Amino acid sequence: MPQVMAKVGRVGRILGPRGLMPNPKTGTVTQDVGAAVDDIKSGKIAFRVDKYGIIHSSIGRVSFTPDKLVDNASEFLSTLVRLKPSSAKGIYMRSITVASTMSPGIKIDAKIVR
Repeated sequence: MPQVMAKVGRVGRILGPRGLMPNPKTGTVTQDVGAAVDDIKSGKIAFRVDKYGIIHSSIGRVSFTPDKLVDNASEFLSTLVRLKPSSAKGIYMRSITVASTMSPGIKIDAKIVR
């Protein structure tokens, strides 16, 4: 909630670099906490783009089945293709790599997404 942000700001040096700092733009700071939790549980896709154009997002947890992970990854990639601006010319996605938190990445063929 916005009233608690002053207290959370004190640990910003710890939460910020990890990407855990609440932010009104991402919907993690709101008066209606119940609606925010429902949005996330219903499958709201949240991703961030760094200054190099790399998109970071979570597509699942360790407890998910392989089929569920594949479904989530394909839905995420189709969402990215839908969000492509009409003014973007040329190759939109050059490469796709999937990795868990502490493991090497696995390359995915970017041609299957187009």
